[in-house]
Amino acid sequence: MTIGPVSTNAQSQLLLSEIAQAQNSVNQSEAQVATGYVSTTYTGMGDKTALLESTKAMLDRTNGYQAATSLALNQSNLQDSQLTQLSTLATQFRQDMTEAVANGDATSLMTQAQDVYSQVVQILNSQDSNGNYIYGGNNANTPSVTATTLTQLASLGSVSQAFANGTKATSVQVADGETVQVGMLASNIGTSLLQTFKDLADFNAGANGNFGSGLTSAQSDFLTNELPTAISAAQDVTNAAASNGDVYNQLQDAQTQQQSLSTLYSGFVSNLQDVDMSTAITQLNQNQSALQAALQVTSQIGNISLLNYLSAPTAY
Repeated sequence: MTIGPVSTNAQSQLLLSEIAQAQNSVNQSEAQVATGYVSTTYTGMGDKTALLESTKAMLDRTNGYQAATSLALNQSNLQDSQLTQLSTLATQFRQDMTEAVANGDATSLMTQAQDVYSQVVQILNSQDSNGNYIYGGNNANTPSVTATTLTQLASLGSVSQAFANGTKATSVQVADGETVQVGMLASNIGTSLLQTFKDLADFNAGANGNFGSGLTSAQSDFLTNELPTAISAAQDVTNAAASNGDVYNQLQDAQTQQQSLSTLYSGFVSNLQDVDMSTAITQLNQNQSALQAALQVTSQIGNISLLNYLSAPTAY
């Protein structure tokens, strides 16, 4: 006859269950310490799963708006610099005509006009890093201004034919249901300015043109009457710059709000999925101790047999 251990099968199963539970607790605590998350599975998150995923989706969407707004701010800032240059060029063109009238000498006027016009076209035909024409709107693959010289401009029936930009300026979505028009169309910015250049080029090509060292009365009258148009054209560019400044401020406000929402959502996600590391380490130590104790108890009980009792002295 073999004298076996005293423990029953039911006791063994109970002890094994306790060990498995203790081991599972240790594994969970180790995972929390290693990842910093309450759980890396939906099951581990329990009833918080839907709320966590919803908040993550709002965070991702907000971060997407932030990225788009940042690019829009860069574009608006670039446009501000270019519109300032356009305003300076428009003012320079007006001054060139004013000096020609004041001095009675327009020898270099057309050369000056062509130089300024070339710079104006260069700005209106500027491209972004992706090769899109900034002032092309929904026709960003084509140069916004097709007449690159005063001769080409003068050959057109109207100044509107000089523009090939689209009809819709680019916009950016900064929040759910909120968009901001960032882009500007070359035709909206430069029509009056190019009209002034065309007026000058048309007159110079006409019967009373061919500006030279001595202005005729017709030439002097034309330039004098054209000055208000040049001033108005410069003001249109200034107004476009002011409008762009308003857009820039609107984008900055949107970015501030986006950053606040991102911080809020990030904090909420952290509260749901991140563990307190000091608490997690303490819990891991406790779970490891509990597992070790369960293993020791199981080992001791498994080694007890009837001999432990039969060999024990009887007290009377």
